[in-house]
Amino acid sequence: MRQAIQICAALVALALIAIAARASAATPCAELVKLQLPHATVTSAGLTPAGSVSACKIDVVSRPSADSAIGIEVWIPEGAAWNGRYLQLGNGGFAGRIASDRLGQRAAQGYAVAMTDDGHQSAPGFPDATWAIGHPEKVTDFGWRALKQTTEIAKALIRAQAGASPKYSYFNGCSDGGREALMEAQRFPRDFDGIVAGAPANDLSGLLTLGAYFEQSLAAPGAWLGPEQLKALEAAALADCGGGAYIADPLSCRFDPGELACLPGRSAASCLTPAQLDAARALYRGLVISEGGQARFSYPGYVPGAEAEPRSWATWITGPAADQQNRSLIYGFSSGFWRGFVNGDAGYDIMRLDLQAAPLEAARAAAVVDSTDPDLGAFRDHGGKLIQFHGWNDPAIPARGSIAYYEEVKDVMGDPSAFYRLYLIPGMLHCGGGSGPSTVDWQGLLQAWVEQGQAPGAVVAGGQGGATQTLSPYVAFR
Repeated sequence: MRQAIQICAALVALALIAIAARASAATPCAELVKLQLPHATVTSAGLTPAGSVSACKIDVVSRPSADSAIGIEVWIPEGAAWNGRYLQLGNGGFAGRIASDRLGQRAAQGYAVAMTDDGHQSAPGFPDATWAIGHPEKVTDFGWRALKQTTEIAKALIRAQAGASPKYSYFNGCSDGGREALMEAQRFPRDFDGIVAGAPANDLSGLLTLGAYFEQSLAAPGAWLGPEQLKALEAAALADCGGGAYIADPLSCRFDPGELACLPGRSAASCLTPAQLDAARALYRGLVISEGGQARFSYPGYVPGAEAEPRSWATWITGPAADQQNRSLIYGFSSGFWRGFVNGDAGYDIMRLDLQAAPLEAARAAAVVDSTDPDLGAFRDHGGKLIQFHGWNDPAIPARGSIAYYEEVKDVMGDPSAFYRLYLIPGMLHCGGGSGPSTVDWQGLLQAWVEQGQAPGAVVAGGQGGATQTLSPYVAFR
């Protein structure tokens, strides 16, 4: 299947190269609306400000299938303002939107930059996957096809408008964009010289099976964890594992929520009932599905230490109240996946999902949307470089999932550090934020590795008030 996809993509790429070669050395921006592209139309092209420079902003709709309508936006800095690099940005959540402001910011830095809506349109707000119901071609567009269409079309437009191909090509994404980043390395290993994969939801089907398990655990009678329980869990975890504002060494932390069990004389506001302890332990433990004594599915749980932080567990996992658990983002994403991607039923209730059967039920969708292949040999052989990062306290995608993927790559390929580095960031939440310093110029580090051969080692992450922490690649922990 992968070989067939790559052959088809190669034929499209050759057609696009031929089209760009027929264009003038530097086609005026407005003239790009006349450019003929395979199953795609340039709907608008014009100059627009990008910081202190001017950029050619191009909108495209690509229709590789009868049910496809892939939105693509490309910005190309004018003349000498272009730094010769192509940068493709990843999406987030279930996609459905193009972040024009992010594209403009990168164009202002000199990049020719592009992004896609992954083949559908969604309004901002709660996760929406109704677009997937009855539309398998749109699921394919979301899974991988929109990414490839964006890469080929953007590069053809750059050649036509600037009269030259990019010297270097990069992909940078977090969350679903991290899933997309690893999809690029796995399915289209020769498209990018360097890839940044932040907090990847690469095992999307597994993650949203895990999410259903978590929501079922919290919905058990008396199990819901409210603000007071989250505060108690965070305070106890921080006290047990270092006593700071965040846990600096999560690998050595051995927090047991059982120490918060409600006992005579303890305030009900600062203790957990047996049902709440069961739910908390489920969230920390994760999910293992076994058959015949052998695990056939596993996904790790969360790391303690940020349970009560803003935009953490209450936002992503527990919801604002016991009767509003369905307003948590994990509930929304898990419901969207099982309703839209798997069952085609807008009324499907994840509370009745049979977890034992879930991996088999999700297999067809997983083959399209998951990017879990650990064989990165073709990407390595192309000379590609991959930086992956993940916040230890990510409340959306457990950080140990990134460790699991890295270890699978190592099992298949041996030590991958010559082309692949993983960084885990204490105190960081989902793609940023949290109590730990987490600001790193991952794109700059990647470019130094690709263009100058400077492999990243220990890096310093910055935070508010000048706070810093030093991050070492995951291999340094072994």
